[in-house]
Amino acid sequence: MEQQKNEVLPGMLDLMVLKTLGAPGTLHRYGIARRIERISGNHLQLNQGTIYHDLLGLEQMGWISSKWGVPENNRRAK
Repeated sequence: MEQQKNEVLPGMLDLMVLKTLGAPGTLHRYGIARRIERISGNHLQLNQGTIYHDLLGLEQMGWISSKWGVPENNRRAK
């Protein structure tokens, strides 16, 4: 029996990211991925590469903007 893969419909990840960014506070891509996973009840497993690609696309379309900062762990994050 083939194991089913949880797939996201086209455009749905954009909506989930935008909704996540609308929450109070600042997040970097790792935090965005973890928040989406937590909200989905861990039905979705997102890697940082997927989130990076989505954020880059949203930024290129002018829907979001980003800046470099230093979070609690003192590592630069965008």
